[in-house]
Amino acid sequence: MDIMDFMSFFIMFFGHLQIVSSPTTAASCKGCKKASTGPKPFPVIGNLLDVVGNQPHKSLANLAKTHGPLMTLKLGQITTVVVSSSTMAKQILQNHDLYFSNRYTRDAIRALNQDQFSVIWLPVVTRWRNLRKILNLYMLSTERLGANQPIRCQKVEELIAYVRQSCQASVSVDIGQAAFRTMINLTSKTIFSVDLADPSSDTAQELKELFWRIMEELGKPNLADYFPVLRKLDPQGIRRRTTIHFAKVFDLFDRMIDQRLELLRSDDCCTGNDLLDSLLNISQNNSDEIDQNQIKRMLMDVFIAATDTTSSTLEWAMTELLRNPETLLKAKAELQQIVGKGKLVEELDIARLPYLQAIVKETFRLHTTVPFLIPRQVDEDVEVCGFTVPKGAQVLVNAWAIGHDPSIWPKPDSFMPERFLESEVDVRGLDFELIPFGGGRRICPGSALALRMLHLMLGSLINSFDWRLEDGIAPNDMDMEEKFGLSLQKARPLLFAPVHI
Repeated sequence: MDIMDFMSFFIMFFGHLQIVSSPTTAASCKGCKKASTGPKPFPVIGNLLDVVGNQPHKSLANLAKTHGPLMTLKLGQITTVVVSSSTMAKQILQNHDLYFSNRYTRDAIRALNQDQFSVIWLPVVTRWRNLRKILNLYMLSTERLGANQPIRCQKVEELIAYVRQSCQASVSVDIGQAAFRTMINLTSKTIFSVDLADPSSDTAQELKELFWRIMEELGKPNLADYFPVLRKLDPQGIRRRTTIHFAKVFDLFDRMIDQRLELLRSDDCCTGNDLLDSLLNISQNNSDEIDQNQIKRMLMDVFIAATDTTSSTLEWAMTELLRNPETLLKAKAELQQIVGKGKLVEELDIARLPYLQAIVKETFRLHTTVPFLIPRQVDEDVEVCGFTVPKGAQVLVNAWAIGHDPSIWPKPDSFMPERFLESEVDVRGLDFELIPFGGGRRICPGSALALRMLHLMLGSLINSFDWRLEDGIAPNDMDMEEKFGLSLQKARPLLFAPVHI
């Protein structure tokens, strides 16, 4: 059943009933703390009609203009508090971080009990701390990122080589797809010391399609999330399909792990001292800390977090540069002056490229990678700025709304990297005007890796080629429609024609 069909059904049967005030909104008895306000809900379906659609981040941003930056809604049976300002985001993610650190678990992530093992979805308990520590130490620490720099350099070189071949063949390039393949190979090379998205590999296309399907299912509006009584029924089949996709990926991971264990037992073992080696070494020394099952669950987290969001951001950045030719010319001029015409950007160059950094920040702001930060949940009533967030409520931080707040960003719908040249606002979770990676103890641990790859790929693509739109499309005629999901993607991929410089 499509979710809009479900909404239409309830409107048909309940639309004539009197609209009642939300219990949260109506709480005004003596001694009660003030509750955040919101639009009045329909019976049964609550405020779902206010948000269900192709652009829920925009719908909620518009509602916040009337009901304020801390707004309560009933989404089906679920009380949901929506945060829409940088001030309130700071309250949630920093000042009251301890109370808002646990996740509200989507039904799809319950497939194969992934929520019970995932470092992304686990509550802040000892197991989560241990797994996060392992992930940081063996993959995302400054020392480990430094050691893996040659892999990143190699993957960027391969991306540019692919575009160069396309250029020679006069074939346009799907930048989003090319970046997605680059990120899969970077991740798999770091974990397994092999490229899983090599076109000559039998598993390459299957794995790529599997991750796209998983991300698609996780991003879909799900009736079971709004009406927990429907979880056993799984009316849209989302958890069932996610279970199938998870099982296929785990089967691949099991094969990779078994092959590595066989190598480690052999006398002529020669592996790459990669993340898998490190995790298996920990497991063999102390299986209580991490076992084979937990290893493959962590690998699933890493692939999901590392691929889609980074490739989507790169695609939006290239789209905006082709749509704003003057900005592209400024970026090319900076790169030619600092790096040298036609050369690849290296990591040491990034700090000397303020305009390139500004382009990445502006892309994060205008096309927020994850429009809603992964939902939080509170286990007790929490008072925030005089308002009460009720126990059990789902808390959504609308990072897209904050990035488009006109009180912070003049001309918020315009692509203007220059706004960051004189600004100290950064994306690392301390400046709540721009929070693509979240903030507090649940900030995305892979932000440093994502930022390095974005600057390397974007800078090298700009500096290695001239670019034009396919079929003579004018910049003002470009399709800028968004597709809402786990990340905010272009609804229709745009093909770019590279030109030798």
